[in-house]
Amino acid sequence: MNWDMIFGFANAWALLGWVILAFAPKREIIVPLVFFAGSVFLACLYAGLIIPLMAGWISDGGPLGRPPADFTTLAGIMALFDSPGGATIGWIHYLAFDLFVGIWIARNADAHKISRWLQAPILFFTLMAGPIGLLLYLLLRQLKGEKPNNAVLPS
Repeated sequence: MNWDMIFGFANAWALLGWVILAFAPKREIIVPLVFFAGSVFLACLYAGLIIPLMAGWISDGGPLGRPPADFTTLAGIMALFDSPGGATIGWIHYLAFDLFVGIWIARNADAHKISRWLQAPILFFTLMAGPIGLLLYLLLRQLKGEKPNNAVLPS
């Protein structure tokens, strides 16, 4: 399996979603398009790779005879990411979830009349360091005077 090609494709696909999300005009079709073509597609790619990898049907490019992935220890997670397949699949996991959070931020910010120019740096931080972007958006919502119980609920 060509893990470099899959890695490059997933990166480019996610970046396209982010560019559309940040810079496309506010139209009702944009966010659902990015959601399905972006996050849902990346989630399907992730599932299509992790399931056969965990079942032993495909190789992760790591050493043969390695024990199955152990998600309960730091050493087990490090071993999983210590192969081209494991790192690629882990990265796709991040791409899918960060894009999902970015979509939620954009949708919620649009509903609260927050301009795309103000959203753009928050979306950038979400792309580069997901939890920081989410935190910035939640702080922005607080500064706007939103009630705490509404800060994280989709509108």
